[in-house]
Amino acid sequence: MIQILLADDHAILRDGIRALLSREADLCVVGEAGTGRQLLELLATTPADVVLMDINMPVLDGFATMPFLREQFPQVRVLVLSMLDHENYVHRMFEAGALGYVLKNADSAEITHAIRTVAAGQPFLCTEIGLGLLSRVMERTPPPAAGARPAGSPGGSPASPAGRADLSGREREVLQLIAEGYTNAEISEKLFTSKRTIETHRQNIIEKTQAKNTAALIRLAMAEGLIA
Repeated sequence: MIQILLADDHAILRDGIRALLSREADLCVVGEAGTGRQLLELLATTPADVVLMDINMPVLDGFATMPFLREQFPQVRVLVLSMLDHENYVHRMFEAGALGYVLKNADSAEITHAIRTVAAGQPFLCTEIGLGLLSRVMERTPPPAAGARPAGSPGGSPASPAGRADLSGREREVLQLIAEGYTNAEISEKLFTSKRTIETHRQNIIEKTQAKNTAALIRLAMAEGLIA
């Protein structure tokens, strides 16, 4: 059972998240806080595996709370749940010690998947931010010159990318749909399988490619020809 603390200054949002997570057998909300200070006080008496925390909070916001969390409760994993989608906020929270970042407009499947991923000690970045970052990276990166050879490709023959053969056909299907911006729930509908199965495929893809987040995963997949 993954024990979760919610930290957000909007009670109605906390109620919604609690209701959402109550439908998941392996997720349990053990407490709520409206400020960063309340969160720290609550953690002193309430063990938790994951803190689902907003950035904009009174008294102590997410940025100010992170150093105390890392110092006093280093075993607790932090998943940011925010409406702030600029890469500067994402970078600052990851640099401060957060393990995941998901937007409040993400669907329930992505939020629950993010919690499970972070609880397992793996980083998570929601699809929308990942695709946005990838788009900006591609805008800044000039296309290769005509006739340029791929790195490590003697005689002009494309190198066989490491890890390409490791992905199953179904994993490549899932990877392609991730790159196209589909959520886990939408992918499960398209492939006529359960969301849990898609989550498993997604985790296997990340482990096999060693990608740290969605943006890195898609960038690697495009570079290695794993997706169209």
